[in-house]
Amino acid sequence: MKTQISSSQPQIGLEIHGYLDTKEKLFCRCKNFHDMKQINPNTNICPICCGQPGSKPMLTNESAVKKAIEIGLMLNCKPIFKPLSFQRKHYDWPDMPKGYQISMSGSHSNPTLEKGNFLGIRIREIHLEEDPAAWNPETGTIDYNRSGAPLIEIVTEPDFSNSEQVKNWLKQLVLTLSYIKAINKDAGTKADVNVSIKNLTERTEVKNVNSIVEIAKAIEFEIKRHLNEKPVTKETRRWDSIKQKTEKMRDKEQAQDYRFIPDPDLPALKLTKQYVNEIQKNLPESPQAKLEKIIKKHKIPKEHAEVLTSDLGIANLFEKVIEKINPITALHWITTELKGILNYHKKSIDEVNIKHEHVTELLQEHEKGNLTKLKTQEILRKFIPKSFSPKEHIKSGKVSVISDKSEIENIINKIIKDNPKPVSDYKSGNKNSINFLIGKVMQATNKRADFQLVKKILENKLK
Repeated sequence: MKTQISSSQPQIGLEIHGYLDTKEKLFCRCKNFHDMKQINPNTNICPICCGQPGSKPMLTNESAVKKAIEIGLMLNCKPIFKPLSFQRKHYDWPDMPKGYQISMSGSHSNPTLEKGNFLGIRIREIHLEEDPAAWNPETGTIDYNRSGAPLIEIVTEPDFSNSEQVKNWLKQLVLTLSYIKAINKDAGTKADVNVSIKNLTERTEVKNVNSIVEIAKAIEFEIKRHLNEKPVTKETRRWDSIKQKTEKMRDKEQAQDYRFIPDPDLPALKLTKQYVNEIQKNLPESPQAKLEKIIKKHKIPKEHAEVLTSDLGIANLFEKVIEKINPITALHWITTELKGILNYHKKSIDEVNIKHEHVTELLQEHEKGNLTKLKTQEILRKFIPKSFSPKEHIKSGKVSVISDKSEIENIINKIIKDNPKPVSDYKSGNKNSINFLIGKVMQATNKRADFQLVKKILENKLK
């Protein structure tokens, strides 16, 4: 349902939570992976992440700090060179055994990075924090497997005005963060959504909305509710994805309600300009910049360029291959043929070992006429999981194109003789039966005959 706004403008801000892709949790050595439900409850735990009396957090996971900085720099945020202290954010819920969450947000802390701007939306701050445990309010059971997992929180200013804008922005955010592999890609997108109507209503926070689609639906519902009910007090609500509506949880907490205090067990972090500059040097080009470059420099249509830039590994492979191969030729073989093969094997380009030199060599042999299209496709399929030199492969066996037309005709004559029924069907008007005969020729020639030439010869002989 799209709400039409006349005079009053919606103000929408997001607090986006992502699971950082690190090997260990934030303050202990327990493993960090997203789907903690794959293992038995309460088996990936230790006294630290369970908050047992007397246990103290270990030093902060450096990998999590580095990934937080990478995220902030990709979103054009400014690093904070003041001491970064962790705060105890107190609240009394069963999912937090210590009675507080350790976070870099709060009254007495500095965020990890601040004052960014991503695609026209201001980023207020980015900070690290730990994930609570998983509490099931229906059964009362608690699973501490994910307790202490490192989270990044990205807080925007209320610069969005509608759900469509939020959806498109979030898709670009997810794509951008995939370039630096900072966020666990299987964890999905989760956000707290803040909605108000300028000069008309107070802010409502909708907690823990999962997926971009559900975030958009929650925003649409809240805009309509604010216009109809005109709420004048701040409150916290939850999104019910089954009922497709928000429900009140409690009045909105203020910062003082959390009783923030610096954590005495964790030393403050101090970033240096040299450390941040080193991270900045190794960051990839953003997908937005790469898209613009591919469109302008290589004259690739936008819809095809977007397919390329949807995966950094694919985009980098393309840019290497077109140093020696025509961009339009490379576009087909990489975005259609190679991506199709990867999808069939349920693999990403990062999960296989394909060298751009081998792809370039393969396409060069095809362009020279040494390999048929079918043979080129066959060799490309053999590049999974590890590529090899096509030239060496050509030398090792019969894979080159059969250029002798008489040799092809002799094979076709035998196929026609051995397959009288499809020959009869074709002559009776079933033109599709020629595909069976072509397949037989391709099989007999080990795909070394040119497809179009075989079809032409067959058509002439079957007249």
